Amino acid sequence: MVSATDIAQRIVEAILAQRLAPGTRLGEQNLSMLFDCSRTLVREALVRLAARGIVTVSARRGWYVVQPSHDEAREAFEARRVIETGLIRSNGKVDKAALKKLRQHIRQEQAALNGADVGQRSYLLGDFHVCLAECLGNQLLAETLRDFTARTTLIAMLYQSTHDAVQSCAEHVQIVEALERGDVAAAEQLMAAHIGQVQAALRLGAPTDPLADLREALAPLGTPRPRKTTRASDKTPPPDREPYLGALL
Repeated sequence: MVSATDIAQRIVEAILAQRLAPGTRLGEQNLSMLFDCSRTLVREALVRLAARGIVTVSARRGWYVVQPSHDEAREAFEARRVIETGLIRSNGKVDKAALKKLRQHIRQEQAALNGADVGQRSYLLGDFHVCLAECLGNQLLAETLRDFTARTTLIAMLYQSTHDAVQSCAEHVQIVEALERGDVAAAEQLMAAHIGQVQAALRLGAPTDPLADLREALAPLGTPRPRKTTRASDKTPPPDREPYLGALL
């Protein structure tokens, strides 16, 4: 029998694999059919994810994967930088078993880079940070990082990150090498740089004005109207076209 924990975990994994995009609607009925369980169980899973900042709910529209704002994107990366560098600084000594696990994870990343499964590649690159926290002996922070990594994955999709997967894997290799030779300070510095480079690759641009259309419409008559240009990247699919959750989860 599926549990609320199983459903929540599958949704987070789908986000890490970039199979669920920001703003995707998570219908209770669809999810209950997909997981062959009651809507009550689905709702419990979604409530848990809402408390973790992964989904949001609207009284009239239902449940949706969050769409982080510019400020939320900045705060998520700041939180990850504090947690991950602090974790390395406090527990930087790793034993042979932990190093073996980290090296195995990196081999999986490298294999995924050579494969065609983009979702698997995305998942493994994000899961490295969770794996590192586990290897550093802090399961609580590992779970926290899983949520933050899911949020930054959504941010990367929403703001069209240009950070290269090969570069990301290479940076993971450098972090593990620093830990292997016992250079905790270098590992911490490399992690800070890695998170900073991922953040810098976001195409945040200038914050949009939510009142722009109304402001333009109510401007005094005779006020020149700004010219609007449409780019292919600005086009979004019609709101009534929602992805089939079975293919995503």
